[in-house]
Amino acid sequence: MRIAPGGPSWPEGLDALRPAVPELWLRGDTKCLAPAPRIAIVGSRSPTGYGIDQARRFGAGLARAGCTVVSGMARGIDAAAHEGALDAGGRTIAVLGSGVDRPWPAGPLAGRLAEEGLLVSEFGPGVGPRRHHFPLRNRILAGLADGVLVVEAAVTSGSRITARWALDLGRDVFCIPGRIDHPLARGVLQLIREGAQPVEGPAQLLEDLYGVAPGMLTEQDGLPPAIQASPILRTLIGETRTVEEIAQVASLDINAVLSELVRAELDGHVTRGPGGLWRLTGSSTR
Repeated sequence: MRIAPGGPSWPEGLDALRPAVPELWLRGDTKCLAPAPRIAIVGSRSPTGYGIDQARRFGAGLARAGCTVVSGMARGIDAAAHEGALDAGGRTIAVLGSGVDRPWPAGPLAGRLAEEGLLVSEFGPGVGPRRHHFPLRNRILAGLADGVLVVEAAVTSGSRITARWALDLGRDVFCIPGRIDHPLARGVLQLIREGAQPVEGPAQLLEDLYGVAPGMLTEQDGLPPAIQASPILRTLIGETRTVEEIAQVASLDINAVLSELVRAELDGHVTRGPGGLWRLTGSSTR
């Protein structure tokens, strides 16, 4: 399906873009373009496990709150944000650097987005991915969204290009802070120095952007009951911690903490990473 500027389905947020968007090609559920709050989530193609979990958490939380999640379907953060929104039963739009009949990267997510979400591109059918297409598609990401959330980014990255487009359009830019000694935190820290707003969770982002009361969206929305009921596992929501740190935060004995973590690992709720750091698994944060 093809839509053009001025038509009933045309997103008004694209009108201010230069270079102008001459047309959009659509594949999937066109209701995803209906007027609604829209948040773009972008980030590294080679993220950490923490970044993947946060992208899924924000994608799911924002979708449950009624937002349409916009991203670029790239591997890593983009894919995790789309998956979080789809797993939550929400709306999500993928803006492509190729024709909608040749989505890149090809794979199960592209097929799922064509069925349950919406693929969007200014490039016509039959056009394959090209390097110079992706900076152009980033302006559409920014134009479709009310705000942009960056989850892990190098200093030189496509995510920073999207953020700059958003700032030029007067959109708000949000960031998830990371470890200051990690390369994927440097781009985020630079954005914060330039005025982006650090956020801890979907509720805070919604309150900052739309004035939504935090009580309308809790940080535990969508988590398995086993995690919500456990003081130990709740310390890992949005965090990676050692056994000692968990015991201190939960005010519990280290042996009791370790015993529950081992059981939770067998149940698939947590995983142990390098340095003895524990985190919730991706499936548990969806």
